[in-house]
Amino acid sequence: MAFIDYYKILGVGKTASDKDIKSAYRKLARKHHPDLNPDNTESNKIFQQLNEANEVLSDPEKRKKYDKYGENWQHGEAHEQAQRQQRSQNSYSGGGAQDFGGGGDFSDFFNSMFGGGPPGGGAGGGRQQQRYRGQDLNATYQMSLRDAMESKKQTLTVNGKNIRLTIPAGIENGQTIKIAGHGAAGTNGAPAGDLYIKFTIPDDAEFKRTGSDLHKTINLDLYTAILGGEITADTLTGKVKLKVAAGTQSNTKVKLKGKGVPVYKKDGQIGDLYITYNVQLPTKLSAKQRELFEELAKS
Repeated sequence: MAFIDYYKILGVGKTASDKDIKSAYRKLARKHHPDLNPDNTESNKIFQQLNEANEVLSDPEKRKKYDKYGENWQHGEAHEQAQRQQRSQNSYSGGGAQDFGGGGDFSDFFNSMFGGGPPGGGAGGGRQQQRYRGQDLNATYQMSLRDAMESKKQTLTVNGKNIRLTIPAGIENGQTIKIAGHGAAGTNGAPAGDLYIKFTIPDDAEFKRTGSDLHKTINLDLYTAILGGEITADTLTGKVKLKVAAGTQSNTKVKLKGKGVPVYKKDGQIGDLYITYNVQLPTKLSAKQRELFEELAKS
């Protein structure tokens, strides 16, 4: 599995603060986001690596292990567990076993425990190799609200591996999908860990989402509100024509059934779109318009 220098990916030093890491990630993620580079394979790969780097370096515990163990950070817990076991054996037997916690080298530990056999070779002369399940991996994937309107096939690059998956329509912000067996490799024949992908869907400038329903505000001019009429409104699935009743008040809500977001993994079920009218008063009246309003006021 190729080692990725997370600090290099984000363009920051090892002493970078949490704020520096967050700032660097946001800047580079915007630059390489798939929406801005739809046909750029290399940019998409970099974007996934940025998410992976941010996932580790923005987590204090993961960053601590990464700084301590480098490319073997994912097996840091296994190393620490072996240290505890070794200290326990030394205490029981009065010493004589190799001490990984003292003068032992971390790379030697991986060669003996996770590599090509115990030091010194020879059948029966070394320690029985331990089997450790691979560590679970976490990744983030950012997509727009419009992307969530339909299922889509996507190839993600995580830890240097391309993973193909189908993202179901209706996935929500913060939702996590588990992909079994796509985490870090196990040691000595142990199973691999799992991959957890967390989806982030930023707020849309036009639509607010609550579950599978959408909410939108439409400005309505005074004359249409008073006299009634027909307007055209944008939805996430196209334009629709709406009839406005005469005398419509500001904050009036109308429901467009089935114009919301598909319900996650429930075929045929779609939320609704709720439109709120915001009646706008004219700010610049001509002399004639003002005269007409004054006559209305008198009547």
